Amino acid sequence: MSRLQHFGWFLARGFGPQGWGYPSLDWDYDWTRPEIYQEAARTLEQAGFDLVIVEDSPSLGSADTIDLRVRHAFGGPKHDPLLLAPYLFQATRHLGVVPTVNPAASLPYTSARQFATLQHLSGHRLGLNVVTDTGSARHFSAAPQLGHDEAYDRAEEWLAGIRALWRSWDEGALVADPASGVYADGTRTRPVQHRGAHYDFDGPLNALPFTDGEPTIVSPGGSGRGLAFAGANSDVQLALAPLHEKAVREYRQRVHDAAIARGRRAEDVKILFAIQPVITASAEEADRIVAASARPDDAALAQIARKQSSDLETDLTALDLDRPLDPSVFGAHVSRGSTQRLIGDRGEDAPLRAHLTALARTGRLHDRSGFVGTAEEFADLVEELGEWGNDGVLLWGDFHPVTLHRTLDELVPILRRRGLLRREYADGGLQANLQSF
Repeated sequence: MSRLQHFGWFLARGFGPQGWGYPSLDWDYDWTRPEIYQEAARTLEQAGFDLVIVEDSPSLGSADTIDLRVRHAFGGPKHDPLLLAPYLFQATRHLGVVPTVNPAASLPYTSARQFATLQHLSGHRLGLNVVTDTGSARHFSAAPQLGHDEAYDRAEEWLAGIRALWRSWDEGALVADPASGVYADGTRTRPVQHRGAHYDFDGPLNALPFTDGEPTIVSPGGSGRGLAFAGANSDVQLALAPLHEKAVREYRQRVHDAAIARGRRAEDVKILFAIQPVITASAEEADRIVAASARPDDAALAQIARKQSSDLETDLTALDLDRPLDPSVFGAHVSRGSTQRLIGDRGEDAPLRAHLTALARTGRLHDRSGFVGTAEEFADLVEELGEWGNDGVLLWGDFHPVTLHRTLDELVPILRRRGLLRREYADGGLQANLQSF
């Protein structure tokens, strides 16, 4: 029996140059204008998606490597996704919009008021993808950069403060009675005096309470501290894990255990596994793509090197492809996890060509070696994930209409025929849709 799944789209390029580096750029959309995003958002809503998450990084990276980040638009420029959200709400009626926000970038009171405003304007469809990026700390203060776990501590304090402000109007505080002339009862508001490790502020909040739930909290992160944050705070957890049954069930159990440890229910957190499929018209086409990926030419490797150079803030394009990759080329600002994803299990003696070739290789959906395949094969994967108790899938890509239609045109009808993708939305905004099954 097929099990309905929640579907989301992760706008991987953020509010940045959609279509850059691809032939679809010649459709002549202007990425700085709202129309391309509004068209894509309407497509997702027509498809029955629950939400779109807009990636963001407020920084161009370290001063020495900015050119690597912007040369091919992998790491920037990016505009603020919070300010894009109203345009997407205007274009849709049901789709949840989830801009990425960083606790380091704004104070709790200001954030609580802005988010409350958008929650009301959108009909309770706002979500917040809370990230703890510390690399951008220099843009917000001269304070020393926080460590990984301490950044999560700050995020928890920030979010707890925001929620206290959202809840600073008790039931009955909003009267709105024309007959008596009383709009609100100030005695039913809470002062909220917060003095914490990272923030000091007072309330109550100068914004109305919510009628259909607070903004939906989304979080990424697979570390122990990250999963603990999700268990305590998140409504949606973005999952990156190998998509075989043992790994999926273990990942979900870790999130559920974290939620229960904080007094919540396991079902309070919806877990969406991030996947970037390549949907093909036939199995034969998929086989050709996979076979070609096993023998990438130098142009293909150069493109991968450019993206890795941006992500790692290290110019790999200047290195000899056929010499071993010396780990000393990576500065102290690059995490060991990032370099390990490049090097894998091939060791430091392997040439750069071997590392880039491994990243270029794709696999087939039908044998679960990768994500290249037909719409039917991808639906098989989604159905299998549902059998393992999964809540949903987060597709990955930019927001160019060509990208969306290439991925969804054949896929949506198949998912609906199999009973995997919703045809109708619930009333009450994003939270209602997430809790409808």
